[in-house]
This record gives sequence, C-alpha cells and structure tokens, in this order.
Amino acid sequence: MPLDHPALNAADPDLAALVGAEERLQADTLRLIPSENYVSAAVLEATGTVLTNKYSEGYPGRRYYEGQQNIDPVELLAIDRAKALFGTEHANVQPYSGSPANLAAYLAFAEPGDTVMGMALPMGGHLTHGWGVSATGKWFRGVQYGVRRDTGRIDFDEVRELALKERPKLIFCGGTAVPRTIDFAAFGEIAREAGAVLVADVAHIAGLIAGGAHPSPVPHADVISTTTHKTLRGPRGAMLLATKADTGKLIDKAVFPGLQGGPHNHTTAAIAVALREAAQPSFRAYAAQVVANAKALAEALAERGFDLVSGGTDNHLILMDLTPKDVPGKIAAKALDRAGIVVNYNTVPYDPRKPFDPSGVRIGTPSLTSRGLGTEHMPAVADWIDRGVTAAASGDETALKAIRAEVAELMAAYPAPGLAE
Repeated sequence: MPLDHPALNAADPDLAALVGAEERLQADTLRLIPSENYVSAAVLEATGTVLTNKYSEGYPGRRYYEGQQNIDPVELLAIDRAKALFGTEHANVQPYSGSPANLAAYLAFAEPGDTVMGMALPMGGHLTHGWGVSATGKWFRGVQYGVRRDTGRIDFDEVRELALKERPKLIFCGGTAVPRTIDFAAFGEIAREAGAVLVADVAHIAGLIAGGAHPSPVPHADVISTTTHKTLRGPRGAMLLATKADTGKLIDKAVFPGLQGGPHNHTTAAIAVALREAAQPSFRAYAAQVVANAKALAEALAERGFDLVSGGTDNHLILMDLTPKDVPGKIAAKALDRAGIVVNYNTVPYDPRKPFDPSGVRIGTPSLTSRGLGTEHMPAVADWIDRGVTAAASGDETALKAIRAEVAELMAAYPAPGLAE
C-alpha cells in the first residue's frame, strides 16, 4: 500500500505521483538487483528528519558551525555503533557514497601518478579500483587482476606476481560482481609482501559480514570501505573503517577537508538506525537467509541449464552468462523487467560483447529475503527467470505478462519493509 505524503501531495502533485508510482512498483515486483534492498520504516523516517536542515562541517567536537548540540551525539552514535558492529578502532560515517569513500583512500595513501591495483571491471571489480574511465584510472596508474577462465575465481599466484612486479601503493579487494567468498587473508599477505595498503571494498557484503555470513576483513585490511545500503539495509551513504587509529586520522583528513564539506546529517542518523538494526540477533538470521536463498536459487537455475559464473555463489550474488540461452543480457534484463522481475544486465569475465550490451545478467537475494521469502520459494523464482529468458528470446510478450501476474500475486503475500505500514 502506498505511503501517505500529504505535504508532498499538496506542494508538488507531479512529484508525489512519481513517488507513489515507485512505491507501487517496489511493492509488486520481484527485485533481484543485488545492490538494492528495502530499508525499514525507521530508516526511512530518520532520512526524512529535520537533521537535513543543519550544516556540520568538521567532526564531533571540532565543527566550523555552532548549534551542534544534537548533531554531534547523532554522529557519535553512528561511529560507536559502526566500530562495535565491525570490530574496528576507527569509523568515519561521513562519505556521501561508495565512490567518494574509495577516493578518500587514494587521497590518504597515494599521490597522483602512483600505481594502484584492483580487480578489472569486466571481471567483477568496481570503476573506482583504478579502471581507466574512472578518475582513479586517469589520476593514478591502474593495474588490474582478474579471474581464471576455467574457474571464474581469483588466481592468487597471479595476484601476488602482479603485486610484486608493480609494487602498487594501494591494493583493492572486493567488487560489484564477485559471487564467491573474498579471501581477505590471502590479499592481506600479498599486500604486506608488496608494501601496499590493502583496502577491502565490502560495499556488497557489509551486511553479510555484520551478520556473520561472510568472513571479516578486519584482521587483514588496513582500510575497509563500504556503502551503507545493499546488504546492510541502511540509507544511501558510506563509511570508512580503519583497524588502527593512526590510519583513521589519515582517513578523516582525506574525507574532510580533502574531498567534501558538511556531512548529510539526516543520512548519518539513518546509518545509526541501520547499524543498530544490524546488531540485533534477527539480522544475523537475515544474513544467513540471504546466503541460503542465493545458494538455493543458484542450484535451481543450474538445474534449468543456466551458466553460472564460477559455478555458483557463496554470498548474495549470482552472475549468469546467457550465451548458452542464445539471448543477450540486455534483452533478457529488459524482458524480465516487463515480467516484474528486476535485474541488471552485466558483463561476464572474458565477455566478447560490449559493456552496454553484454552477455550476462546479475541477480541477488537481499531484497526478496527482506520480504520474507525463503529457500522454498527459490525454485519458483528460477522458473520465472527461465520462462522470462525464453520469452525474451522468442519475443513472447504474452508469457511475460503471465509471469508478471504470478509475481505480483506472490509479492502481495510478502509485503515489503518500509512500505507495509
């Protein structure tokens, strides 16, 4: 059921109509984009508070504006909760999003022109890990590692050889399309041997780490960068965590005044709420269920003949190569969208197609798990995907409409958090 927005309806009915349409879309579709989720009503409320009215350049106790009597405690709540949840010495909750958070790591530990190392974007990495079209690849000398053709997994002998040859200032591990457990210990050992700072970008798996469903990078990485949405189920923001206080000081200086001005206090408040929610026993159950659902979905898709990169998943994410299905990823994704199944087209390792028209699709289970779906529902989800991809190949719009009706019926039985009030 759409939420009530009386002031917005009165002030701007056009925008209110669009918000209402998005609420209905999020309510009656099956959202499988692995970087999306549903926040709680409490997180939504915190994001919309009067804290958005306040400017707060600086850090708690060291601001450039007066009137911080309530703002400082809000940020300190978020900081303390982040440190406790992830077990770090330092936390900065001010980055506006994941990319600026990663940029702060560059500013703190490297100079323009320095060599940096990360997973190649087509292999599952992120733009800000030194890829050429990103500022990080233009201002720094980026070298990339990938995955093996035969396994779809990282070859750590190759990573070590590259790191010792190139001697990067920074090594990034993590990415946007990595369906397997990240071996932080192996990356940490390589970084120490190469004399590099290891940055663990856990944006996708932060909630799984917090919930005990994925190993933590804390004993191995110098810096941990993460968004606060995705599996963590917070607002669209970011954090930088450090395992040592001295490293934290460098990070703070890089974030402010290095990259940005005043923090978004309403977002900081919502991050604090999300971190409190993530510290509850129910969140550990959620994180475990996300992984269980992903594994069950991967198994059901494999049984239907889908080619899964690396053969499956260890986390929340599944990457599929649709080449054997004889349909490009973009065409499949758009057809599935018409069927009420929201995915994104994505490159696969060694993809012969162009990035804007790739061979694969990327799916994940955070959102459907937040709605209460379990492993018993995954065969039906796999069947819808299978039927949708088949319909995409043949142009069968009638089949897509039928799937959409079935999806809407199931979604009505599992209301979305934040939209069910």
